[in-house]
Amino acid sequence: MVKLSGKSVYKGIVLGPVAVLKKDDQQVKRVKITDADAELGRLGKAGEQAREQLKALYDKALKEVGEASAAIFEVHQMMLEDEDYLESIHNMIRTEMVNAEYAVAVTGDNFSEMFAGMDDEYMKARAADVKDISNRLVRNLTGQQDLDLASMEPSIIVADDLSPSETVQMDKSKILAFVTVHGSTNSHTSILARMMNIPALVSVPLNLDEVHTGMKAVVDGFSGEVIFEPSEEICQATEERVREEQEKLQLLHTLKGKENVTLAGRKINIYANIGGVGDVGYVLENDAGGIGLFRSEFLYLGRDDFPTEEEQFSAYRQVVQTMAGKKVIIRTLDIGADKQVDYFNLGNEDNPAMGYRAIRICLKQPDIFKTQLRALLRATMYGNLSIMYPMITSVDEVKRIYEIVDEVKAELDEAQVPYKVPEQGIMIETPAAVMVSDDLAELVDFFSIGTNDLTQYTLAVDRQNARLDDFYNPHHKAILRMIQMVVDSAHKAGKWAGICGELGADLELTEEFLKMGLDELSVSPSMVLRVRKAVRESEIA
Repeated sequence: MVKLSGKSVYKGIVLGPVAVLKKDDQQVKRVKITDADAELGRLGKAGEQAREQLKALYDKALKEVGEASAAIFEVHQMMLEDEDYLESIHNMIRTEMVNAEYAVAVTGDNFSEMFAGMDDEYMKARAADVKDISNRLVRNLTGQQDLDLASMEPSIIVADDLSPSETVQMDKSKILAFVTVHGSTNSHTSILARMMNIPALVSVPLNLDEVHTGMKAVVDGFSGEVIFEPSEEICQATEERVREEQEKLQLLHTLKGKENVTLAGRKINIYANIGGVGDVGYVLENDAGGIGLFRSEFLYLGRDDFPTEEEQFSAYRQVVQTMAGKKVIIRTLDIGADKQVDYFNLGNEDNPAMGYRAIRICLKQPDIFKTQLRALLRATMYGNLSIMYPMITSVDEVKRIYEIVDEVKAELDEAQVPYKVPEQGIMIETPAAVMVSDDLAELVDFFSIGTNDLTQYTLAVDRQNARLDDFYNPHHKAILRMIQMVVDSAHKAGKWAGICGELGADLELTEEFLKMGLDELSVSPSMVLRVRKAVRESEIA
C-alpha cells in the first residue's frame, strides 16, 4: 500500500482501477538481431493490431464528434500503408539487422523531420501524424497497452500531466478521477474535473513507472490523498464514504425545478460552463437555467486544421436546439496561453498568458474570426444564442469587433442567409477592462467576469504555475472590489453582469455576490445545485 498527498481539485472520493496515461516519448534501444524475417513478422502483427486500433478509434470518433474530426484516424490508417514509410523500415531491419522497434522509431523521426521541413502547411501537419503512427507501432511491438478510453472500464486516470487537447478527446463516462504529477488547481484539466463532479489531485509526487494500469486505488479529494493498492479495511471504509456522498447528492437533486431565490426574495440566474457539445447533458442533468460559457475553442483542439464554418454551425445549432430556448452564451475562440494549437502557428512566447491570444488573434487574423462569426450568426435562428468576446482591454477593440460583425452581416445578407442579431457581451478579465467598464457598458449588452484570468493579471500570478498556488488568492480584496466596480458600471448603464470564472462556484462568497448585486453566476454543472442551495438558504434581500 502506498499513500501520497497532492493538491485537491474537487472534493469527492472514489475507489477503482487505475489507467496510466503515458506520453509517447519512450526510449527505444537498438538491439542486434539474427533473424530479419522473424523481426518483419513481428512488425506485420504490430501493423495489423494498429489497423484494428485505428478503426475502433475512427468508429468511436464518428459517433461522438462527427466525420470531419474522425477523419484523422482514416489518415493514420492510410499512412500506415504508405510504401515509402514501410520500405524504409523493412530496409533498415534487413540491412542493419536491428530490432523492429528501433527501425520504426528512427524511420518515424526521419519522416517526421522531413514533413516538418516542408513549406506546404498540409504536409507540415503530417509530421505529427507519422510520429503518432510510429509511436503506436512501437507500443504494439513492446507490448505496452494503448490506453483506449472507449473500451476500458471506468478508471482513475493517472498521468504526468494532461493538456486541454488531451482531456477534450477523452470519453468522460470512463473517468472516475484524475491524478497527475504536475498541473495546477486552476488548469483546464482541473476545470474539467469540477465540471464532471469527479475527484482530482494534482502535484502528486508519484513515479509513473511504479504505477500500473489495472491496480486498485482510492482518490480522496477531501484529504488530498491517493492510496495505491489499499488494504481491504480501507476499501470497505471508502465504499461506505462513497455511499454517504451519493446520498448527499440525492438530497441536492430534490432542488431540481426550484427557483434560485433567497428567503427574502432576491433572484439570481444560475447557468453552467461547458467545453463542448457533449457536455450539454451535464447542464440538463443538473438543471442549470442556461449556458453562461460555452468554450468554443474546444472545437479547435485535438485536430490538425481549422474547423470549417459548417462544422462550427452544426455544433452551435445543436447546443441551442438542445437547450430549447434557454440562454446559451458562446465565447469566441480563446486560443493561446495554455491552449496551444499547432496549426495556428502561434510560435513560442516567453509569457503566453499575456501574449498573442483570444480576441487579439481574432482581430489580427479576421478571416479566422469571420468564419466563426458566420457560423454563430447563422445558429441564432435555432435558439437563444448570445456571443461573448474574451480578453477585452479597450473600447477601440469592441468597436473593431462590431465593424467585423457588420462585415459578416453584410456577407450573409448578400448571400440571403437568414440570421438574427444576437445579444453581444464581453468578458471582463483584465484590470484595464475593469477600469474602463463604465465606458464599455455603453457599448455592450452584458458583462461576464472571468475571475480566473482577472485574478492572475491583478495579482501578477501565473495560474498555470503550481508553485504559485499559495499566492493565487481569488478572495483578495482587490478582486472583490473589482467585481463590485464592474457590477455597478453595468447596472448604471442598464446592463446585466455575471461571473463565469471558477469563483462563481465558491460557496463562501455566494452571499457576498448576492450583496454585490450580480445578476448571474455561471458555474461547473456539478456545482449548479450546490449554489442553488446556498442561494435559497440566504436571507439577502
